[in-house]
Order: sequence, then C-alpha cells, then structure tokens
Amino acid sequence: MKVSNLDKSENYYDAVLVGGGLMSFTLAVLLNELDPDLKLLIVERLDFPALESSAAVNNAGTGHAANCELNYTPISSSGKLNSQKALEINNAFEQSLEFWASLTEMGKIAPMKFLNAVPHISFVWGESDVHFLKKRFQELTKFDAFCDMEWSSDFGELADWIPLVMDGRPFGQPIAATRIKRGTDIDFGALTNEYLHSLQLNEGFKLKLSTEVLGLQKDSQGNWKIELKDGTSINQVYSPFVFLGAGGGSLSLLQKSGIPEAFSYGGFPVSGQWLVCSNTDLTERHHAKVYGKAKIGAPPMSVPHLDSRWINSKRSLLFGPFAGFSTKFLKKGSGWDLFQSINSKNFSSMLEVGVNNVDLIKYLFGQIRLDHDDRLKSLRAFLPQAKNSDWKLSIAGQRVQIIKRTSKGGILQMGTEVVTSSDGSLAALLGASPGASTAVTIMLEVLQRCWSDKMGSEDWIKRLQRLLPSFGNDLTADSSLLLKTRNRSNSLLKLL
Repeated sequence: MKVSNLDKSENYYDAVLVGGGLMSFTLAVLLNELDPDLKLLIVERLDFPALESSAAVNNAGTGHAANCELNYTPISSSGKLNSQKALEINNAFEQSLEFWASLTEMGKIAPMKFLNAVPHISFVWGESDVHFLKKRFQELTKFDAFCDMEWSSDFGELADWIPLVMDGRPFGQPIAATRIKRGTDIDFGALTNEYLHSLQLNEGFKLKLSTEVLGLQKDSQGNWKIELKDGTSINQVYSPFVFLGAGGGSLSLLQKSGIPEAFSYGGFPVSGQWLVCSNTDLTERHHAKVYGKAKIGAPPMSVPHLDSRWINSKRSLLFGPFAGFSTKFLKKGSGWDLFQSINSKNFSSMLEVGVNNVDLIKYLFGQIRLDHDDRLKSLRAFLPQAKNSDWKLSIAGQRVQIIKRTSKGGILQMGTEVVTSSDGSLAALLGASPGASTAVTIMLEVLQRCWSDKMGSEDWIKRLQRLLPSFGNDLTADSSLLLKTRNRSNSLLKLL
C-alpha cells in the first residue's frame, strides 16, 4: 500500500470500510490481526452496526456449507450433476469455522452468542425430485467433505428426523431426505457485534455511526478522499484503500467512485418475507434446517426452507422466504435506488436481463400477488397440518442481484462477486447468497487482490497460519487435514 504524508493526520486511515455489517467487520478483524498498528475506520449510515443484511431477521441464518441447499448442485442439460459449487462453498464455510475457532481460542469472541448446532436436511417429495436427491447424495458422498451425509426414504425414520414435516403426510407419497448432523444456525448480527467488541480493544480502530458517504474520489496524492455527512456536518477522511461492503448500497457507491470497473454492473433488487411461527410447542418440536427445491425461475435466496432459528438468543421457527419486489437497494433505503443506479453504461445489460429472465419476472409477479392463505398453502407442502393462526408474516431484508456486462451481453448473476480497481486501492462486494457464511474466504480474496505485497510477506503469512492453520491448503483434496481442521473447530466451537 502507498505511504502518505497524511499518515499522522486524524483524518487519515490505512483502510476505510463502508458499511457496518458482517463483511466490513470480517475484513477489519483480519486486518487488525495481521497488523494491529493499522488505523481502521468503519462507516455506517444507521445508528448501530448490522441492522441491514447482517441482522438475523433479514437473512436465513444458515451456515451455508452446501449440506442441504439443492441449488448448489445443478443438473446439466446432459443430466450430469455438478458438485463443484457445493465443494467450494463447503470449503469456504470450513474456513469461516476455523477463523471463529481461532478467535475463540484467543478469547476474542464467544461462539455461544452467535452459533448454534442444528442438523441440515434436504427434503423432497415426488418421484422426479426423489431421484434427483438420490443422485445428489451418491455424488456428494464420494467426497470426504460430505462423507457424513445420511440418506433415508423410510417414513418412520424421517418421522424421527423431522416430526412436524411428517405429521399428516400421506403415507404412500414418494419422499426422501438427506441429513448432515454437523449443521449450524448463525446469528450474523450477533457475530458482527462480537467482532466489534474485539476491535474496540484496539486504539487504531474507529466506528462512525449515523454517517453517510456522499462521495469518494482520488486526490492528487493517490489517496481516496471520502466525503462524509454526520448529521448536519460534512467532512472528509483520506485513505489509500477503501472497501465497499454496504450490502445493496455497494453498487451505488461503486458507481460514485468512477472506476472503470464499475461500468460493467447494474443491479436487480429482490425483497424477502418470512412466515414466523407463534406456537412455541411447534418451535420446540422442530430441530433442523429443512431445505426443499426452488420453483422454476426463483432466485437462490428464495429456496423454500423450514428453519430452527436463534434470533437474539431466542429460539424461533421460520418458513420461507417469499420473494417480493421493491426498488430499494436496502431495507432502509430509498425507493429511488434502482432508478438512480441506471446509466448509459448498464441500461442495455439490464434490458437484456429482463428479456432473458422471463421466468424470474413471472415468479416475482406471482409472489407479489400472494396473500396469507397462499403462503400457508406453500407451507403445508412442508407442514401438512399447519394452521393459519400459528403463523405471522415478517419482512426480511433486501438483496441486489448482480447484472453484469459480459462478452455475451448482460447476464444476471446470483452469487457474490468482488470488484476491484486496477490499482487495488478500492474493492467492492456485490451480490447475495451465500454471502455471510463465506465472508472469511471472500475477504481473503480482497486482501490477495488489494494487499498482495503484504499477503506475500513472511510476517503476514505466519499470522494467517495462526488464524487459519489450514491456510494455503485445499481441504477438499487433503482428507487428513480436513478431519484435523473439523475436529479442532468442533472442539473449540462445541459443534458436536
């Protein structure tokens, strides 16, 4: 990174991270552990961290490891199941667990405040979906990462695994499920606050709340000048490195930066809703995250699932999500967000995506028209005996799916993507799922791209290996290391 003559100024920081959610805090913790002398600033426009995408009520809370999420193992037109995405996500989540285990061992975070063990189950019905799940099970269990996956199509056994799901279900219906007991539910908002408490012990860390980024541009010395609005006052801070981790708000900020890489992107916002169970007896009887198959045209964030959740340390039962549409890029954003993001560079890409994703548009239109009875009808596919009076609607968070200009035209990308400037002075995170679960891997990618000199230094490599003992190795390819890593994480995080 550059050395600036502003380094002694109170308005100069080694890194400015925009957005007070899990992504920015993960990067801040990594930087702080790698070099405690760095001056770090996190800027958040709301009055407390993790109130948007990272808040437990705004996301699925699943520790995404591809244990049960069927969309991570797509079937090709030739009928072959592709397991690559599942292996990548599983490996990335293992790295997150390893990171949390190390911070726990150091006494810097308390896992019982954000992490709960809960089985991950895929459940399907109908002959074609049972056939798909069997194929998925046979393919994934070839790999050590999924060797503990269990299969069952036995009604009685499934009644033990998921009693609420089996109550009242027709006995002759073709059904099947897979289960991995080593699953997790994570309150990412609580985890963010654990990170905050750790960072506040360092004098070089600062958090600015209720502060909005008005603009950012390079100055004559090559630093980013970030204009901030705090109430009625406007001031500037300077940094050689900026990270935009503001959820759906990252796209607008990326466009404000003016870097050429920003011109390739647009965004399509999708909102979410949950059904929340108000019957505590049902909540106590269900102990699993049960994922089904998404409808044709549905975005990945809309894969239906019936989940045991812990929100603010209270056990809950949720079903959904149901998709909606809003022109906001953030739950507490502006209705003008989508329109203000459209420009001459991305307009054609957005048009092409609209033309090429008719199924998605139909799906969203259908979701918008749902009433409470319609949502309960979807729930009864999972819980045949669900009663309307036991469930209430809750509004979840906003997600912005990536629209990207490629050589083949505009495409809609459903995952996450790191965008960096050519000089590595700015990085932005766009997209949604699997997001928070793979935050450590994503932030390591940011460091590799933007702090490459430091990442190659002996000091940082040693520190990384203390944080992540498996760093630099492929857990998928090394079964003994995978077992060792899992045993360590299980012990420190009390997973099993």
